[in-house]
Amino acid sequence: MSDSAEKTYNPYLVAMVVSLAAFMEVLDTTITNVSLSHIAGTLGATQDESTWVLTSYLVANGIVLPLSGWLSQVMGRKRFFMMCIAAFTAASFLCGMATSLPMLIIFRLMQGIAGGGLQPTQQAIIIDAFPPEKRGAAFGLMGITMIVAPILGPTLGGFITDNFSWRWIFFMNVPVGIMAFWLVGQMVKDPPHANAQGVGSIDYIGLSLIVFGLGALQIMLDKGQQEDWFASNFIVLFAIIAAICLVAAVIWLLRQEDPVIDLRLLAKPSFSLSCIMIFFMGFCLYGSSTLLPMLVQSQYGYDATLAGLVLSPGGFAVIFIMPIVGRLVNKVQARYLIAFGMFMLTIGQWYTMHITPQTSYNLFVFMRILQVIGLPFLFIPISTLAFMHIAKEKSSKASAIYALSRNVGGSIGIAIMISYIARHQQINQAYLSANLTQEDPVFRATLARYTNAFFSHGMDMAQSAQAAMGKIYGVLLHQATIMAYRDAYMVMAIITLILALIALIMPRNNPRKLPADAAVH
Repeated sequence: MSDSAEKTYNPYLVAMVVSLAAFMEVLDTTITNVSLSHIAGTLGATQDESTWVLTSYLVANGIVLPLSGWLSQVMGRKRFFMMCIAAFTAASFLCGMATSLPMLIIFRLMQGIAGGGLQPTQQAIIIDAFPPEKRGAAFGLMGITMIVAPILGPTLGGFITDNFSWRWIFFMNVPVGIMAFWLVGQMVKDPPHANAQGVGSIDYIGLSLIVFGLGALQIMLDKGQQEDWFASNFIVLFAIIAAICLVAAVIWLLRQEDPVIDLRLLAKPSFSLSCIMIFFMGFCLYGSSTLLPMLVQSQYGYDATLAGLVLSPGGFAVIFIMPIVGRLVNKVQARYLIAFGMFMLTIGQWYTMHITPQTSYNLFVFMRILQVIGLPFLFIPISTLAFMHIAKEKSSKASAIYALSRNVGGSIGIAIMISYIARHQQINQAYLSANLTQEDPVFRATLARYTNAFFSHGMDMAQSAQAAMGKIYGVLLHQATIMAYRDAYMVMAIITLILALIALIMPRNNPRKLPADAAVH
């Protein structure tokens, strides 16, 4: 056997290589968010039609995520990972070459299918590469991928779109993908339990229920607000499909000897509670990462690049804190770090509730840093606790469930928060409008001031009064919208505060001692 075949690489280097591929994929979940109007204009589509560029990717990604553990088992983990990188890279190139919206949607579906296997497989490779006592630092590297990528996505997407072309959002994946493919081929070695085990018998029923259930759920979440939720027959149909298929899938999978998704892993409290916590971390991460750019673009006139720059300093703060938490996880019980992280998220959401029409760019940046500074205290300890009692041969399937929990949490967070803002904007508008009466001296004074201002610019008195009412209504709508965002951040603050308390009753771990299960596997 050659020397190169025997060569082994530093596990930190392996972790960086596999994280490169996963970073590329996670980045693409948010990088197109600020580019939809440019894509719609170039391809002759409406703004509503262009949102399928996001939906198609998320649907395909969500379907493959939970199946990735089974696919790794069938093909061999390294082979499956490299196939995902190659297919994702090719699909990215095709997305950049698309000349129509249907073509782009098809290529985004392909990109989502290929990318769905990258996150959980990356996690499984890292878990196997490090002994349990060093996983904190390893999860820190992985956390940079999972937390920083969706934060930097809108910033990078906005800069590329404003200064070059939206097509380069996809083209830039090509050199990164080629490099990641080659490096993974050189450095990653499958342990015996991750070798290909062959197809055997395929559980067509389980696969079908998962595909249709998760696909329908993702479409329902992504299109719900746009279609007015359950007032739409379209949404009702997909909600029924999702509910029936997912309930049936759970019942079916629990009865299988070797299921495509091993739900029995959730019987371990450390794993199931960690999946719940990572679900809500995804809820807050993706929810807040979507709300803030929407707020500053729609209410403060920021362009795509400036909206992205509001988020990016928070990403750098996360990168700085990750290694510190990676060391703390070997000294402090995970549940205490999780409680602290949730409490920091609560402070960040609570502080953002204080936005006003006069809030400056610098204050928005500070708010964003406060929103995300607790995330490293969540991702690393939650991951450590989740895999504390997971056998190595189960790591791929456990990683698939864990990644699915985070992504579904993100999808639900985005859907609920956007819907909540739309509803509360109307509620706040009605509340503020009720105070616009002639009996209110502030309203009379404001109306008179605006009327005189328009009259002094050459309008007659009737036109001036009408224009003044329009101006007041615009101010009212602006204030109602800002109040709705404040309400949304209050909801997230309440959720994270409750979770901070729940974290204190999570299973104990001894950070200075190997878990029994980990030691024997």
